[in-house]
Amino acid sequence: MWRGMKVSVIFPTYNEKDSIREAIRDYFSTGLVDEIIVVNNNAAPGTSEAVAGTGAREVFEPRQGYGHALLRGIDSAAGDLLILSEPDGTLSGHDVLKLLAYSDDKPVVFGTRTSREFIWAGANMGWFLKWGNWTVAKMTELLFNTTILTDMGCTKRLLSREALDLIRPHLSVGGSHLGAQLLMEVVAHKIPFVEIPINYRSRVGRSSVTGSFWTAFWVGLRMIGMVLGYRFGLVRGPRTAWPNHRSAARVAAPTGERRA
Repeated sequence: MWRGMKVSVIFPTYNEKDSIREAIRDYFSTGLVDEIIVVNNNAAPGTSEAVAGTGAREVFEPRQGYGHALLRGIDSAAGDLLILSEPDGTLSGHDVLKLLAYSDDKPVVFGTRTSREFIWAGANMGWFLKWGNWTVAKMTELLFNTTILTDMGCTKRLLSREALDLIRPHLSVGGSHLGAQLLMEVVAHKIPFVEIPINYRSRVGRSSVTGSFWTAFWVGLRMIGMVLGYRFGLVRGPRTAWPNHRSAARVAAPTGERRA
């Protein structure tokens, strides 16, 4: 609970059987998390047994894909504040407090893994992943004149229920670039946000995305394509602006629906 608001954490899981139990304990140990939703996305055998008895709630998403799993978790969560994260050991429950503290001022808080001082020894943040994510984020910042962005692919982010209610009807990507669409919808709806550094540690096991150069490269290209599509009107549609924005209550964003 945070200032009377219920806090939900969403863990999509596919190949995190060996780390998910400890991740659940880590986040609950903060004393700030009210519920953890584990989305079993055709996960490795033994995952359900690892989750059992932890206090987390397991839900199932049969459609394969990071985006499908996160959207299932979003739709299943009951919190007023939702935190998206990974249960693979890379992201720390310690950073929940930072996200919540910044949520007092902004309805959306993005994490960044590219701050050198927060990258732990052994973390999979080589030059390609670090500068690739930084470059796409900076391209987005430049094209849309946003606040500072330095990490396009970080899963860890907090969204208020009100912000999610605005953008959820437009989220459609089932693959690994859902994070880019979510960020673009926040921008299109003119929802205030801030980016903060988070701890990034070594992963338990092998990632199906960042563990492969070519898979990560392809995901990066899809992110770039999505950003350009939003900027240059390849997809269209009206967006309801965040109520406190200085513009009119309803605006025509330069973008619209995009199918996965």
